[in-house]
Amino acid sequence: MTRLSSWWAKIIAADRQIGSRWWGSAAAIVLSLFLTVGMLSVFALLAAQTPSVTDDVRLAMVGLVVLVLVRDLYMAYHQFWRRRQEEIFRLVSENAADMIALVDADGHRIYNSPSYKRILGYSPEELERTSAFEQVHPDDRQFVLLAAQEARKTGTGRRLEYRIRHKDGTWRVLESTASTIRDLRGKVEKLVIVNRDITERKRMEEQLEHSAFHDALTDLPNRSLFLDRLQHAFDHAKRNPSYKFAVLFVAVDGVTIFNNTMGHTVSDQLIVDISERLTQCLRHDDTITRSAKTGSDGPSKNDVLARLDGDEFTILLDCIKDPSDAMRAAMRIQDILATPFRVNGVDVYTSASIGIAVSTVPCEKADDLLRDADIAMLRAKSLGSPCEVFDRNMHVQVVKRLQLETALRKAIERQEFRVFYQPIVSLTNGRIAGFEALVRWQHPDTGLVSPAEFMTVAEETGLIIPLGKWVLEGACQQARLWQLKYPGTPAIGITVNVSAKQFMQTDFVAEVKSVVEQTGIAPQSLQLEITETMAMSDPERSGRVLAQLRKLGVRISIDDFGTGYSSLSRLRSFPVDVLKIDRCFITGMEKDGENREIVRLIVRLAHHLHLKVIAEGTELDEHVQLLRQFGCEFGQGYFFSPAVDQVTAQALLRMNADLERKPDPRPVPGVAAGQAAGAAD
Repeated sequence: MTRLSSWWAKIIAADRQIGSRWWGSAAAIVLSLFLTVGMLSVFALLAAQTPSVTDDVRLAMVGLVVLVLVRDLYMAYHQFWRRRQEEIFRLVSENAADMIALVDADGHRIYNSPSYKRILGYSPEELERTSAFEQVHPDDRQFVLLAAQEARKTGTGRRLEYRIRHKDGTWRVLESTASTIRDLRGKVEKLVIVNRDITERKRMEEQLEHSAFHDALTDLPNRSLFLDRLQHAFDHAKRNPSYKFAVLFVAVDGVTIFNNTMGHTVSDQLIVDISERLTQCLRHDDTITRSAKTGSDGPSKNDVLARLDGDEFTILLDCIKDPSDAMRAAMRIQDILATPFRVNGVDVYTSASIGIAVSTVPCEKADDLLRDADIAMLRAKSLGSPCEVFDRNMHVQVVKRLQLETALRKAIERQEFRVFYQPIVSLTNGRIAGFEALVRWQHPDTGLVSPAEFMTVAEETGLIIPLGKWVLEGACQQARLWQLKYPGTPAIGITVNVSAKQFMQTDFVAEVKSVVEQTGIAPQSLQLEITETMAMSDPERSGRVLAQLRKLGVRISIDDFGTGYSSLSRLRSFPVDVLKIDRCFITGMEKDGENREIVRLIVRLAHHLHLKVIAEGTELDEHVQLLRQFGCEFGQGYFFSPAVDQVTAQALLRMNADLERKPDPRPVPGVAAGQAAGAAD
């Protein structure tokens, strides 16, 4: 029996040495059958020649031999089919165009088909040293891992697409499916992953999608994509009322005539050149060219330039602050199209009629804005106007603002501004302690313009920076002349307002130092006035800037105190010298007990912080009396004098020098009623 088993083992070993050829296993099966028949014959012969052996023993021996041979026969048969399946798998994978991988439960590669080398450039040895997920794109790795885990748990894999790194560093797109291999207990043992390279197919799909939403000639977004982005902005504006946008409808004039004379080919080149110039007009560096199917929860933060048809273009101006932004963009378009185009050796002159529709005008749907912009464009054509805003009232306001902005720029160049001075009076003796410098615009046509009409525009456009510097220089120079002409103790002080944009300049302190040195004014007699809101908008920076100004010797005043959101602890840490109570608390103080109490508390707080107090808007004798009771040091307002010009201010100083201490402060005489009315603060 032992000898027979040993012989059988040799046959199995020989079969293994044959390799993975299926006919080796088939030979083992045939040999097993012959051996079974032979052994049964031998046992039958031995049993017949041995009378002492009982029938039961003979039967048992035969049964044992048969069981052993059946077991070996089954193993040989199972091995035959398994090797045959492995051979078929190998033949298929080695000749398949797709990449086929066999990985274990931990994601380690067991086998990779030769297609990996051809498609991704990796040799089998390189792949064996890495995990099956190492070359997967970092953004795709997580959901590939989840898909593999799902396949192991459920036994079924789903189709997915992901990016994988080629050996040269580029990314390929694969379409992958996974199948499971189970062991005898039914547990998932391995995964068979079939990967197909679909990079070129995806590229073609993207090109088709791009073509569906872009103009073939200019590669700009077409009507479909523009309407999609317009709808996106429209929906966002509904959710966020502060968000504003505008639609510009641009019809280029002269293209049709050029097309009729020069032909389509040359005309197409002109359209391309026009689109390139229009792209340069946009405020941002790039134009949206994403698919209409791509979306996000907010506006794109980019302008959209589209070509609708022929010589018609549309622009979606994203995130505008004011309707004048749209008008300004239209003016840039007009300017850039005014330069002639050089096409086929010919100079071509074009112009445009532009219609503007702003999102602040109520609309039922996004398409209405495009329609309104089209109507405004047609109106511009009929009127011969370069551009028209759909809403006439808004158009008037936008034009007025742009005219004011243009006039302001010219006024600065022509030095049409004047500095007026409003006295700051000591409530103790009624004498002038200093002046606040206030800018006025002496318009050549309309006369004196109130700051309320132009200061906001000057601030928003940045014109306040050169204007503020001019006021600072002029006021300091004038104050120095008055100090020399009317020497006294203390010297006549000058207060100059500082705008938010000035205060945020990195070289603001250096600018103040330069003005002080050039004009020769004593730094202690210059008081810079900033608003409470300005100081608290960036407390850390404000503290640093104010400390640097204090180091120069300049005094600091907080204007409009009580109307902002100051933190008392923060205010205490600022190097501030003076608090100015806002006029809204002074007006009506004689009748309103609540306002009266607020003023008293502000004065008390300021004194606790060792600060002086100026009450602006002092207009009545009752105001003066109450402020004196509260201990307020200075008053400023019509009770004493409105803002006056340089000549009148000097006359007030001359009279002030002759005055003796008066027990009861009264208005300083010498200010004509007409001057008071024309120079309102």
